[in-house]
Amino acid sequence: MLEFRSLLLLLTRQPNVAPSGFQECDRSRRSLQAMVIPLAKAATKSWRILEIPNVFFSNDRSPCTRLRTALSKLAAGWLQRRFDALPQAGTRRLKMQHLVAGSIIIVLCAPAILCAEQANMIRVGVLKFGTVNWELDTIRQHGLDGKAGINLEVVPLASKSSTQVAIQGGAVDVIVTDWLWVSRQRAAGRDYTFVPYSTAAGSLMVDPDAGIKTLTDLRGKRVGVAGGPLDKSWLLLRAYAKQELDFDIASLSKPAYAAPPLLNELALRKDLPAVLNFWHYSARLKAAGMQPLINVKELFPALGVDRPVPLIGWVFREDWANKHRHVIDGFLQASLASKEILLSSDEEWERLRPLMKVKTDQALISLRDAHRAGIQRCFGTEELEAAKNMFAVLAETGGEALVGKQQSLSEGTFWRSMPFNPCPK
Repeated sequence: MLEFRSLLLLLTRQPNVAPSGFQECDRSRRSLQAMVIPLAKAATKSWRILEIPNVFFSNDRSPCTRLRTALSKLAAGWLQRRFDALPQAGTRRLKMQHLVAGSIIIVLCAPAILCAEQANMIRVGVLKFGTVNWELDTIRQHGLDGKAGINLEVVPLASKSSTQVAIQGGAVDVIVTDWLWVSRQRAAGRDYTFVPYSTAAGSLMVDPDAGIKTLTDLRGKRVGVAGGPLDKSWLLLRAYAKQELDFDIASLSKPAYAAPPLLNELALRKDLPAVLNFWHYSARLKAAGMQPLINVKELFPALGVDRPVPLIGWVFREDWANKHRHVIDGFLQASLASKEILLSSDEEWERLRPLMKVKTDQALISLRDAHRAGIQRCFGTEELEAAKNMFAVLAETGGEALVGKQQSLSEGTFWRSMPFNPCPK
């Protein structure tokens, strides 16, 4: 008779994952009906129950292997306690048959089910306190990931650069970043691609008491700029001022580059008369009484960008998406469903209030309205052309430090299988 431990190792080999994992589990259960009695008889003679975990240890530390190891330890402990509690030898052997049968089925089938769930998992890397969390929280609150046949795992990260490092290292499947990064990666031979997330853009916010009515009033004044000298909004503002007003606002004013929270703090203390910040920080300044001088989206028409262009989006590897099409499609479906909830339900925003860390109703409403204004609901060829035109503007202003040696937007930067309908004319 074959040694029981060798047979058990064969039986508990990691099954194929979803959907075939469930089928394999069912086939194994049927075959075990004919096999488990002889195995149990061998077990009662030559097998020490507490040695079960040794069968499962390996150098493979995949999630499914770790699950199988944990399950084997639990099964071993349970079997040992049950074995010690059994009465005389005759009855002991008979009942042991049922115990071994049950344990093998548990250890064989549970990993199949859990690994099937693992196969449908999508890991999304986001800034720990970023606004994308509002949408992801809505997805999980309403079970939209489950309805779409996926299992969403949110991976909090510390900075924009750490999200890019995470996806490059395979620690996450999806991040949120801008399409300029994607275009540059594709130019270097890496197959990242982009699906629009939001058209929300920041504003140049000014102190109402600073006497700033036009861009020329910024002459000699300090202007806070989030994101550094290569920030897209700052480059677009510079391009606009140069084209429409014939001056470079970077030379006219005194730009002060700093982190977004610090800029808001300095502005509210009146240490900065003007701040160009990201959209949600601009919304908070508006709620606190500062006034928008100009929104970045208002710059687009003068720069030859005649359609709303998303500045950030979901980014993932195209090869990964092709191999996990049901996962990425399910995730994007859940994302769109959450957007509809956030667009229509004021109650949902009240639920999100603790996550948003707002102290006043005005701040909540300002953030809600700004978020809604940027919700992406369509995308087509005209929007793609507008993005190409924006790339040209940014490349001219930001130069090689921003776009590398690219002369145009890399082919495939925007995913070819967009989940959107074309925007109305």
